[in-house]
Amino acid sequence: MDTATIAGNTAWVLTAVIAVALMLPGLALFYGGMVSRKTAMNMMLMVFGSFCVVGVLWIAFGYSAVFGNTLGGLGLLGNPLEFAGLGQLLTAPGDAALPPLALAALHLMFAGLTAGIVAGAAADRMKFGAWLAFAGIWASLVYFPVAHWVFAFDSADGSVRGGWIANTLGAIDYAGSTAIHVNSGVAALALALVLGKRRTWPVQPKAHSLPLTLLGVGLLFTGWIGFDGSGLGAADNNAAVAVFNTVAATCAGVVVWLLVEKIRDGHPTTLGASSGAIAALVAITPSCGAVTPLAALAIGGAAGAVCYFAVALKYKLGFDDALDVTALHFIGGVVGGLLIGILSTPEAPSGATGLLYGGGFELLGRQALAILAVFAYTFTVTWVIAKVLDLTMGIRVAGPVEAKGLDISLHAENAYENGEDKAHAPRGHAEQLHHLVGQAAVSEKPEPTSR
Repeated sequence: MDTATIAGNTAWVLTAVIAVALMLPGLALFYGGMVSRKTAMNMMLMVFGSFCVVGVLWIAFGYSAVFGNTLGGLGLLGNPLEFAGLGQLLTAPGDAALPPLALAALHLMFAGLTAGIVAGAAADRMKFGAWLAFAGIWASLVYFPVAHWVFAFDSADGSVRGGWIANTLGAIDYAGSTAIHVNSGVAALALALVLGKRRTWPVQPKAHSLPLTLLGVGLLFTGWIGFDGSGLGAADNNAAVAVFNTVAATCAGVVVWLLVEKIRDGHPTTLGASSGAIAALVAITPSCGAVTPLAALAIGGAAGAVCYFAVALKYKLGFDDALDVTALHFIGGVVGGLLIGILSTPEAPSGATGLLYGGGFELLGRQALAILAVFAYTFTVTWVIAKVLDLTMGIRVAGPVEAKGLDISLHAENAYENGEDKAHAPRGHAEQLHHLVGQAAVSEKPEPTSR
């Protein structure tokens, strides 16, 4: 590969690192706006704190566990000592297509953000110290192994062996949805089950700032373009296809969610548009390099519709995933992963052939097996981690702390000068009537898109 091509690819990947870094404040704002003003700072700090904990572990041994030569040739985990500390990556080999630390930086972002996604399930009720402990242990025992399965490809000369999903199974996952979104969505479900329901369940605290949530979605959308476009590490036509399909799917996801919301609930909402965008972005992540733009619209639209109805499942099944991580990330990842088996075209960068283009059921089966394997492993190990932490250090705050709000109780600060919600008796007959009617409406049937 000539010097100019290497320089161009390096510039694109480093630009993608900057774009993906915007997803950190984006996720913090997206989540922070959806919780009450009494827990906004706690929610945002959970995202930032876990990112930094995982970042430290990534340098210490995480990169090596993901991209090191697989232990025992099984494709389950890279050698965590092979690149421990990353000092070996300071000098790029002469035949390297990219500086090794460029790839390491990009995947550090992926790892830290994945842990932050899980935080949404634990909103309003988890001890901050317990959350940081959970994030570090979860990254070590769950994210790093699963990322090795998905991201670590065998070297061209066969000297380095990678993960079993990428190489042995051969499932298609262009930008890593199985490792990131399916993984985090399943982990959110397991953590929510161990934590238990919030004291106000099924009524949820009102989102205190939808403008912050929408701003967060905008930053996530920007970062996602770099996220998906950097999947193969080259500034070429493949990256352009992935970027365009990502934008197309997002537009369709928002439009379809708003249409369903209007038909079902009578009004389109900002929160619905935000949720539709995230659902579509999750779904297109594995398929952005496998489908046509028209198929990207179909995938984004399907995710918008399916994830809308998935949100309501937590009420029927009785688990309190506070910010619907399972519905948006796990279900969205399933939609995108499975539709590869139907809509992928051999002309796209991934080169796979789905049912619609004359392929058989084999690809669909491989996609389903990858999702099922991650579900089984992630749910089991995450549940055990959360349960052990609960039995040892305790993971849930006391009832009075939850009622007062985690910001002032755990961090001695508020998002706003008058941050504490102060209950007051309704003044006058009209306000009393409005208060009672509002309470009755909320108690009878929570909106399926409420958080």
